[in-house]
Formats: sequence, structure tokens, C-alpha cells
Amino acid sequence: MTRLYLSLVILFLLHSAVFAQYAQWETEADTLMNRQQFEEAAKLYSKVIATRGLKERDDYRTLYKRAFSYYYAGEFEKALKDLDLFLPEFPQVAQAYVLRAFICRELDNADGQLASIQKAIELKPDNLELVKWRGSLFLQKNEYQLAKADFLVVRGQSDDPELETNLALAYYSLDDIDSALIAINKSIELDATYEPAYLYGGSFCLETEKYAKSLEYLNLALLVNSENANAMFYKGMVLVELNNEKEGCRLLARAFKAGQDDAAGYLKERCYDIFK
Repeated sequence: MTRLYLSLVILFLLHSAVFAQYAQWETEADTLMNRQQFEEAAKLYSKVIATRGLKERDDYRTLYKRAFSYYYAGEFEKALKDLDLFLPEFPQVAQAYVLRAFICRELDNADGQLASIQKAIELKPDNLELVKWRGSLFLQKNEYQLAKADFLVVRGQSDDPELETNLALAYYSLDDIDSALIAINKSIELDATYEPAYLYGGSFCLETEKYAKSLEYLNLALLVNSENANAMFYKGMVLVELNNEKEGCRLLARAFKAGQDDAAGYLKERCYDIFK
């Protein structure tokens, strides 16, 4: 009886010592993560997981912290693997789906990104940032009606120039140029220095042969930033279409020198062969 008692006491003490070691490693890992030393934190979390396993729910919390550390350390595949183990155990943690979406974005996995955001929205339907993110993903996937619907939901409660510009792009892709320009003008009203709005407005009008209106947007873009190569490029194209080839070609050449490579083809076709 005495030997059995002593054996149990020794076993308990050993278990307590090991548990104390786990706790120490994890505390050190948490400190490293808070200091943004993510690679070192991930190594210590790995040490805890390798020794303790994934037997209890708390073990999966350690796994989540390792996934977080892997993400910020740039180890995206490892982070995704950890999250895909974590989420079945904690399917109600919306932030884990958001983290998974960020990881999928880094891995150029658009479908995985969208699926993760969808799950996060199911858990947090009132989170407008998530709805806006989903709308942007729909826009990238050419799902313009779905993108428009999400942007309009967000616009009903909160608005910003980027949202209006994205909504304009959705409208334009649905062949609704009037609504697109209304959204562009709203974007400019919200922030007169937001350059993408002028560029999209100018390009929409250029493509639909509204040249005078296009020039209005592009002139404003160049007032905001006189070195905007894209604005020079579009304005040069408009001027050439309006038979002002001298000024148009001058702007196209400036745009090309400023790094707008698409200007080369237009210069060659409509102005001169810059490669001679």
C-alpha cells in the first residue's frame, strides 16, 4: 500500500512538473508574440503542442495562437493547416475565419478567401467591413450583381470614397454608366483628394466616348496629382481621339516615361514608333 501511494505521489509530482513546463513555454511564447517575435513564438508553441498533443480544448487554443504566429511570420501554408484543425473544434469563432481569409488572400486562393468570409458573415452579419470585403471579392470574380448588392447594404449604413468607387465599377460592369458616374461623383464629394475616383470616371467616359466629360475628370485628377501617370495616359488618349494629337502624344510620352507601359502601344499606333 505504501509503495502504491509513493508511486502515485511520484507520478503526480512528475505530471505537475511537466504541466508547469508547458505553462512556462506557453507564457514565454505569448510574450514573444506580444513583442511581435512571431517566428520564435511559433517555435515555442510547436514545442508545447508536440509534447502535450491535441487532447484538450485548451490545446486547440495553443494551436490557434501558433496559426496566428505563423501568419505574421509569413508561413501561410502552416497557418492554414493549423486553422483547418482548429475550426472544427471551435466553429463559432468568427475571427478564426477572418484570419483564414487573410491567409487565403496571401496564398492567392480566392475561393478559400470568399468561403472564409462567408462563414465569418454568418457569425457576424452586422459587420459591415466583412460585407464590404465580400463585395470586393465578388467584384474580382466578376459577380457584379452580388458585388453591387453588398456595396449597397454597406452604403445604407456607412459610406466612404473607396466603397462608392467600387460600387461605380460594379454599375459600369453591368452597363449602367449613369449610376456608375453618380457613384463616382459621390466618391469625389466624400473625398476630393481620392485619385481612383477621377481615374475611373475618366476611363468610364473615355470607353463610352464621352470625351468632354472624361477630360473633366482627368484634369481634376492632374490637379490633385500632377505626376499621376495613369491620368496622363488617359488624358493623352482622349486628346488624340479629339484630334489634338500634338498635345495628346506629348502626354502619352510623359506617361510612358513615368512608368505607364500601356502608353507604348498607343504611342506606336497613333503617334510614332518610340522604338526606332
